[in-house]
Amino acid sequence: MEGQKYITAEELKEHNKAGDLWISIQGKVYNISDWVKDHPGGDAPLLSLAGQDVTDAFIAYHPGTAWKYLDKFFTGYYIKDFKVSEISRDFRRLANEFTKLGLFEKKGHGILYSLTCVAIMLFMVVYGVLKSESVLVHLGCAVLLGFLWIQSAYVGHDSGHYQVMISPGCNKFAQILAGNCLTGISIAWWKWTHNAHHIACNSLDYDPDLQHIPVFAVSSQLFHSITSCFYGRKLKFDAFSRFMVSYQHLTFYPVMCVARVNLFVQTLLLLVSKRPIPNRALNIMGTLVFWTWFPLLVSCLPNWPERVMFVLVSFAVTSVQHIQFCLNHFSADVYLGHPGGNDWFEKQTSGTLDISCSPWMDWFYGGLQFQLEHHLFPRMPRCQLRKISPIVRDLCKKHNLPYRSLSFWDANVSTIRTLRTAALQARDLTNPVPKNLVWEAVNTHG
Repeated sequence: MEGQKYITAEELKEHNKAGDLWISIQGKVYNISDWVKDHPGGDAPLLSLAGQDVTDAFIAYHPGTAWKYLDKFFTGYYIKDFKVSEISRDFRRLANEFTKLGLFEKKGHGILYSLTCVAIMLFMVVYGVLKSESVLVHLGCAVLLGFLWIQSAYVGHDSGHYQVMISPGCNKFAQILAGNCLTGISIAWWKWTHNAHHIACNSLDYDPDLQHIPVFAVSSQLFHSITSCFYGRKLKFDAFSRFMVSYQHLTFYPVMCVARVNLFVQTLLLLVSKRPIPNRALNIMGTLVFWTWFPLLVSCLPNWPERVMFVLVSFAVTSVQHIQFCLNHFSADVYLGHPGGNDWFEKQTSGTLDISCSPWMDWFYGGLQFQLEHHLFPRMPRCQLRKISPIVRDLCKKHNLPYRSLSFWDANVSTIRTLRTAALQARDLTNPVPKNLVWEAVNTHG
């Protein structure tokens, strides 16, 4: 159009770093360099998609009310020869239809039910520990506490993606309560890593949910000590990493039983770091609440063997949730490099795997068994995901894209197969990785 200024997509790519960060949405170019630090979703998603068209990701993550805030960042430039793929057209049309149907606003009563169940379970756990001297009752309380943590994590997850309460203030309270206070896992840490995961789904160097060296490696590409663009450090694949990865298909479930410890450590490291954290004081206070009531509860048990049993069993129960998160992505397709803003739909379909189950089991999976649907429409309340699943399946079929849905058992088999394949590749002694005596002894003599 006459009078408008244009830049090419290649020129846009030059503005792809902190301090010089441009993006385009529906062909209009925006300079968000100074706003990155104030972005409610953190800086990681913006840095991951810097210098690209981000229309699909913007639609997926933001309500219609967000569009009015864009004008103040408009540079006056438009993308020359701006084109939209057929897949993106269909995705945007689908998002628009879901909005008109009010699916993003029809949240049901799932959160109320979840919070009620959490409150009841917490009462039963405390009552059982304080009022009973039976080891079996204490064992049952540990199991119940594990399920409490699982359900509370789902509430934290939902409140992090969309407003589950009547106001933003109440929603923030729900986040701190369900995350920091009840589970000991900071909602600030969750937002930081989880938003990056959504944007860079299954990118080996941008998705923190796949960066588990030295314990796990889902692809042999991680054997090359790649640099994590999320953490800003090299994921060093040394002799110890090789040893651990070589047996990861055997250690997977035991590690999952204590995976919660890693989340506690990650929370601590973030809260004491120099990194800017929204509501740092509130997150620290909420976490301190957890580390007050949980040790006190454990101390009320009559002896140390029961205390150790209580902690280990409660942690082990939550392994079901940790395993589920791994099933959704570990055996899906992975890639190296920058996530692309112009292939949003394709990246989400290739990097996710759904878990098929009966409707009466939806509470158990927290809606995340519909992983692809959740990744495409992260603001969609969990009670709507089963409804849109057939529509998403049809769209994938139309564009010849994968829609993978496996039973919980088959998903486990697929994940273990992926881990075993990488483990066997790691055992190849011809790979040039420094070795130590332990490695030589185990692999030379079996």
